[in-house]
Amino acid sequence: MSDEQRARAQAEEDFRLYLTLSEEMLKFISREDVEEFLDLQQQRDALVERMKENPATEAFREEAACRAIVARIQPIEQQLLYKAKAWLNKSRRQTAAVKNYSVTPLDVHPAGNFISRDS
Repeated sequence: MSDEQRARAQAEEDFRLYLTLSEEMLKFISREDVEEFLDLQQQRDALVERMKENPATEAFREEAACRAIVARIQPIEQQLLYKAKAWLNKSRRQTAAVKNYSVTPLDVHPAGNFISRDS
């Protein structure tokens, strides 16, 4: 197998792996397992860097096989984006609620926190 053939095969394998990682990311964000989601995101980012280094990646993008993989990736990417935004908004709401109920030492005024028994 020539170097070009190996590079092309690697490009196809990388696109398939990108699809698999995206599918797994969708599963974990749906379960709100953010740690695993972020771990998969790091793996996918490393894969993208590897894809950029492979000269055959751009040539493979023009092939029908790649277009079929990309067609499967696109709706997953949309779902990931939607679910990530929803998770982020939920997290922000929870953080705001926690902040509203938290009591810090500066919020406590000893003289004003006693209840008068005469009242």
